[in-house]
Amino acid sequence: MRKKVTVVGAGNVGANCALRIANKELADVVLVDVVEGVPQGKSLDLLESGPVEGYDVTVTGANDYEPTAESDIVVITAGFPRKPGMSRDDLLMANYEIVKNATEQAVKYSPNSILILVTNPLDAMCFVAQQVSKFSRNRVIGMAGVLDTARYRTFIAMELGVSVENITALVLGGHGDTMVPLVRLTTVGGIPITELLDKAAIDRLVQRTRDGGAEIVKYLKTGSAYYAPSAATVEMVESILKDKKKVLPCAALLEGEYGYHGLFVGVPVKLGSRGIEKIYEVKLEAAERTQLDKSAAAVQELIDVLKQKASF
Repeated sequence: MRKKVTVVGAGNVGANCALRIANKELADVVLVDVVEGVPQGKSLDLLESGPVEGYDVTVTGANDYEPTAESDIVVITAGFPRKPGMSRDDLLMANYEIVKNATEQAVKYSPNSILILVTNPLDAMCFVAQQVSKFSRNRVIGMAGVLDTARYRTFIAMELGVSVENITALVLGGHGDTMVPLVRLTTVGGIPITELLDKAAIDRLVQRTRDGGAEIVKYLKTGSAYYAPSAATVEMVESILKDKKKVLPCAALLEGEYGYHGLFVGVPVKLGSRGIEKIYEVKLEAAERTQLDKSAAAVQELIDVLKQKASF
């Protein structure tokens, strides 16, 4: 029996997740969106690509959650992008309602599923999904670190003119301008990056990584990134469905790890068939700890707003 993945949100990120899952023949896909006709049209278009691309999975579009029943994974991408004049709190509460509803429906029809959150503000939306679903922490995971690390590796490869495959890196912390790329653990073919680039160049690449999403928004003007976010999400989906046990940086609910309690923070985890199977604690130097504390504090601020305004 084939695996089943529901993707909530048929926008650019969601549709590309569906495409990549189908292309890799990982699972049958149900694409859900509130806009009538959009998930149906996009799913039919994806289905008709099968004979050309050579994939044999079903892709179904729906405006309700009944067709999503018994999904193995539910990926939540639905949400508003931040618009001019919109405060971070405005975005937080608007997307809280969307993620809350999506989680309630996902849990109703797929009580044994694993939830992967993509909607921003990412770490806070993971908290919403976990509170609403009451799932154990191994089954609620946020996609951010895989994307942030991919951007970091891309920029290093561009700078040095080498293959991205030779670059090993890790980005911790919240998804935003407080993320913490661990320069000390970054290597190129096993060579520490500090032996290949000076501090000014490394600092520039770290800052570009933090601004990675904003840089794309600036170019697109009316949209945000979706090719890399969908690729990062599907790497997580694949590791779970194939029980690959990849070690990837993901937003996980920490209960004492790194000294944090009740917060979703980006850390390296082992992803297998049960979701998060292990959280790895990296020994941090003082400066790295300070940066991670700052990142966690930014997430905590959002959680405090949610607790004031939402019904938890």
